[in-house]
Amino acid sequence: MGIEELTIALPAPKPLSLAETALFLDLDGTLAPIAARPQDVRPDPRRTSVLQRLSEALSGRLAVISGRTLEDVDRILEGRVASVAAVHGLVLRTHDGTVAAAPPHPALPEAAVRLRDFAARDSGLIVEEKGLSVALHYRLAQPQVEAAERCAREVAAATGLTLQPGDMVRELRTPGPTKGDSIDRLMTTAPFVGARPVFVGDDETDEHGFQAVRARGGMGVLVGGRRPTAARFRLNGVEETLAWLEASL
Repeated sequence: MGIEELTIALPAPKPLSLAETALFLDLDGTLAPIAARPQDVRPDPRRTSVLQRLSEALSGRLAVISGRTLEDVDRILEGRVASVAAVHGLVLRTHDGTVAAAPPHPALPEAAVRLRDFAARDSGLIVEEKGLSVALHYRLAQPQVEAAERCAREVAAATGLTLQPGDMVRELRTPGPTKGDSIDRLMTTAPFVGARPVFVGDDETDEHGFQAVRARGGMGVLVGGRRPTAARFRLNGVEETLAWLEASL
C-alpha cells in the first residue's frame, strides 16, 4: 500500500502490547527534537531510560532507524539500542553486533566539494559528510532555501547519487537500501522474527518504513503535523511520543 492523502485526522495510537511487538523508532523529530545543527542533539536521561526499559521489556525487539551515522546514534542514545539502521538504511547493525554497510558511491567526494562550494555563500549553510552520503542543511539559512534545494538536485543529477529530502535538509546518498529495507531485513533476524512490527517516524524519509510495516500487518505512527502518509496513527511531537512509549511500559 502506498502513501495516501489524509481526509480525516489520524487517531493517536493506544499503548503497545509489548509481548507481541517489534518496535522501530526514528531518531530526529521522533525521539529527539530537531536541532538547528545536527551536532546539537545530545543524550537525554529520560530518553535513555525509556529506551533501556523498552529494550528489556521487548526482549531486544527494539531498533532505531535513522539518517544519522551509526556512531552518532550510539552517541545520542548512549549505546542503549543494539539494533540500528543508520544513514537511511545503508548501514545495518543487527542485534548480535554484526555490521553491514553498502560500499560508498565513487562520486561522493565530488558531491561534497560542490556542496561545500555552495555553502560558502552563507555561514548558516552546513555540509555534513557521513561516509556513505553528504547532506546540505539550510535551517539556519532561510534565504537560501530555494537555491540549496536546486543545488542538491543539480548535484544529484550530475553524480548519480540518490537525492534524499528531509526537514530543511537535502541529502545525497549512495543508492541502496532504504529504511523500509532495513526493517524487512531485521524482521528476518532474531529476536524480531514473528513479532508485529511498529514503526514511528516523522518525515518523508520514514515513508518506506511505514509501508514496510504495513505490508507485514503492522502499523506506522506519524510524529508531527498532518500530511500524506502511509501511517495509520499520529502523535503530535517528541514529548507526546515519549509519553506514549512510557505508557506502554
